[in-house]
Amino acid sequence: MSIALRGVVKSYGRTTALDGLDLDVRDGEFFCLLGPSGAGKTTTLKAVAGLERPEAGTIEIDGRDMRDVEPYDRGVAMCFESYALYPHRSVYDNLVSPLRSPRHRLPPAEARDRVDTVAGLLGIGDLLDRMPGRLSNGQRQRVALGRVLVRPARAFLLDEPLSHLDAKLRQQMRAELKAIGDVRRTTTLYVTHDSVEALALGDRIGVIRDGRIVQTGTREDIWYRPYDTEVARAFGRPRINLLPGTVTEAGRFRSADGAFELPLPVRAAPGTEVLAGVRPRDVSLTGDGHRLPGTVYVTEVLGRSVEVTVRIGAQALSLVADRAEVAGLRPDDPVRPAVRPENLLLFEADRPHGPGRRIGRR
Repeated sequence: MSIALRGVVKSYGRTTALDGLDLDVRDGEFFCLLGPSGAGKTTTLKAVAGLERPEAGTIEIDGRDMRDVEPYDRGVAMCFESYALYPHRSVYDNLVSPLRSPRHRLPPAEARDRVDTVAGLLGIGDLLDRMPGRLSNGQRQRVALGRVLVRPARAFLLDEPLSHLDAKLRQQMRAELKAIGDVRRTTTLYVTHDSVEALALGDRIGVIRDGRIVQTGTREDIWYRPYDTEVARAFGRPRINLLPGTVTEAGRFRSADGAFELPLPVRAAPGTEVLAGVRPRDVSLTGDGHRLPGTVYVTEVLGRSVEVTVRIGAQALSLVADRAEVAGLRPDDPVRPAVRPENLLLFEADRPHGPGRRIGRR
């Protein structure tokens, strides 16, 4: 099933939730829609499911206009952010309930087979006789997902289904969802505010902001060619370094305080105010590149690696190094981190009206 939205507008009173949104989800792909709270993510899902009717624009499923198609005729299954389980029914009865509806009524034996298969995929096969009140949050989340996955739908709409889980369980569930997606290849539109989740799960990612799609692409597109500084900041932990400065007559980047210069991989007009972006994992204490004189400000252990913040003039530059590389380093120790010009991203300077766009192409 393919899903296409063209110029979709949806408002709630004076608040515009979707502002001419365009989106394409290809047949069989796992598409992640990433954005902050209030960006329009859930409204997009509800519009596709037919739970919200847009004031303008079109929604097509497999090329068919959904304007007058009821939700139950769209062939999609939606999982809401809340668990929404029947508290008086067992796990099995919660899972099988969609298959007992007039729309999907299946013979008991076939329904049991579908429930057993999905329960096995989600690791809840031993919980089928329990009531929701006796389940942990993680188990409830699996049941809620299972109730969607058990349906004979042609597309799944998942609204932040892992947001209520702790970090360890989120990571485990991401792996399970990815495995299920790879096996079933059912078209999935997955909403999240977590960039790690989007990078881990998405065949493609759409970044939504203020009811519009800012950028769509693969994880490599988003990571290496972010549309603007806000997209660049959204991906990567630690966050990307964005160093303010200007472009010199020689086509180099000069920091705002004049403490250092860097060669640029793209051209920009001399005198342009810019932000030079480099991801912390692309800065090295021992590798090749353009050396910058600085001093250690602070170090933070990240398991096997260490985040080091270096003061270079008035600028702060973060980098990630192996623990062996920084053994014995203390605050105020001199260091010379290396930046390779090909790893630099150049952006227009942020303005009051919005983030700066990326300059040039890599």
